[in-house]
Amino acid sequence: MNERELTLFSIIVGIVLAVIFAGANAYLGLKAGMTISASIPAAVISMAIMQIIFKRNSIKENNIVQTIASAGEALAAGVIFTIPAFLILNYDVDYFYIFITSCIGGILGVLAFIPFRKKFIEEDHKLLPYPEGRACAEVLTSPSRGLEFIYIILGFFIGFSIRILTNIFSVLKSSFSIIIDKFSMFSLDLSPSLIGAGYILGIRISSYIFTGGILGWFVLIPLISFLINKYNFEEIWHNYIRYIGAGGVLVGGIISFIKNLRAFESFLNFQTSKNDIPFHFVIFGITSLIIISYFIYHFNLIGIVLAFVFGIIFTAISGRIVGIVGSSSNPISGMTIATLLIVSIIIKKLGFVGYEGIFISLTIGAIVCIAAAMSGDTSQDLKTGYLVGAKPINQQISLIIGVLVSSTIIGYVLIILNKAYIIGSKELPAPQATLMSIILKSSFEGNLPWLLLLIGGVISIIFEIIGINSLAVSVGLYLPLGLSSSIFLGGLISKILNRNYGVIYSSGIIAGDSLGGIVSAIFIIFSLKFFVFQFNEIFSFLIVLLMFISLLFRKIW
Repeated sequence: MNERELTLFSIIVGIVLAVIFAGANAYLGLKAGMTISASIPAAVISMAIMQIIFKRNSIKENNIVQTIASAGEALAAGVIFTIPAFLILNYDVDYFYIFITSCIGGILGVLAFIPFRKKFIEEDHKLLPYPEGRACAEVLTSPSRGLEFIYIILGFFIGFSIRILTNIFSVLKSSFSIIIDKFSMFSLDLSPSLIGAGYILGIRISSYIFTGGILGWFVLIPLISFLINKYNFEEIWHNYIRYIGAGGVLVGGIISFIKNLRAFESFLNFQTSKNDIPFHFVIFGITSLIIISYFIYHFNLIGIVLAFVFGIIFTAISGRIVGIVGSSSNPISGMTIATLLIVSIIIKKLGFVGYEGIFISLTIGAIVCIAAAMSGDTSQDLKTGYLVGAKPINQQISLIIGVLVSSTIIGYVLIILNKAYIIGSKELPAPQATLMSIILKSSFEGNLPWLLLLIGGVISIIFEIIGINSLAVSVGLYLPLGLSSSIFLGGLISKILNRNYGVIYSSGIIAGDSLGGIVSAIFIIFSLKFFVFQFNEIFSFLIVLLMFISLLFRKIW
């Protein structure tokens, strides 16, 4: 008897989780400039629901659930790194535009990776470990994950509760800060999702991010204030440090991209197998996407071709890169920046300038970014499936389902968050999208402070030379100090406590806090805020730290 795999039940559960993780990662990405992998928490939740509630124990069925769910997380990453740039630039993009762009980029990322699956996943099995895919397979094949399920649900409840108490009832302060003098300040954002993200990243990466924050706020801001003596620390951060950080992210992303150019070696080795979606369907699907894009966007045909050429190229590169460094280190922003720089030059040569030129270039960048993000996720999921004996075609269909479902809600999430918090503000800085908007404005208007970008690029190169992840440092330099310090706090806690259970617990905290932020946004839009009483900054900080008290007890035990 064949084991259950692509069933109506697995599709429904996967869709529910895809919606949750798409919304959660959209909020987290806009706030901190990073997202979390949904595969492992989705697998844990799926196994608990299937085994405990419905008495179903199919590994392959659970694999379909996590495949659909992770598609929501990956799609959200590609969307929030680019499409919010339209809002930051005051472009009027509606729900339909976000929906159709998400669908086109997401489906392209799934279909374009299929010809490379056999080479990357099967033939290069030992060469490309795909760390998240392998870890997820271990979760799915473990005999019991009951304790992990308890941790993830507990984390979700705590994260959600803290966000509601902070945003709607104002019981907790949202940040902790100490003003040292006119030109320096230390701050800590009391966000459960940021601390949870730091926990998952670990002490090494989170310390790199914090290093960038310290460099910006305690070295560069005092130095600039000494040289100029004109602005306070917030004005210096807004007018100078953001651009230095943007230059660092730009160069760091390009360096990361160049390091992985070997993915091109596999371009001529693609082939499909009888277990994949047939190659003629892949060609038909991509051709259909091109035709739909032409009639929806009303671009010059060259612009449409550019979107799909770059999309397919970076789909292959992304699918291979994550096999080595993992999805969390996938330089999607670097690929998108490279696309924007090249495309903007071509678009201007074609005579499209100003509003129209920026709109076309950013749309192309969005399609490429979403496709690259989906390809990285697709490859990890297919590696998991390969290790547990799943049929690739079932997972490929599941990924497309996940894309379609997540695309229907991601637009609403962005619109709601923008109305409540304003994307690009301190509450939701949207680092990558802001960077994309800066690059395009500079390319088409020629008014960017190139000296500040150059300084950031030099800083990035220096860190790379001494062996430190320049992209992580640059992200920390670009983020407000409160965000990078919170991420570091999470990494520090992960060093002290039990990291294994903490990763699952932190995933729950991030999901709960992020969804709490979305629910809060709806309340804020309708002016539904309630004041009961409010703890001061110290008590608020201690209460947020109590999130990890259960992990401390387990460590002692």
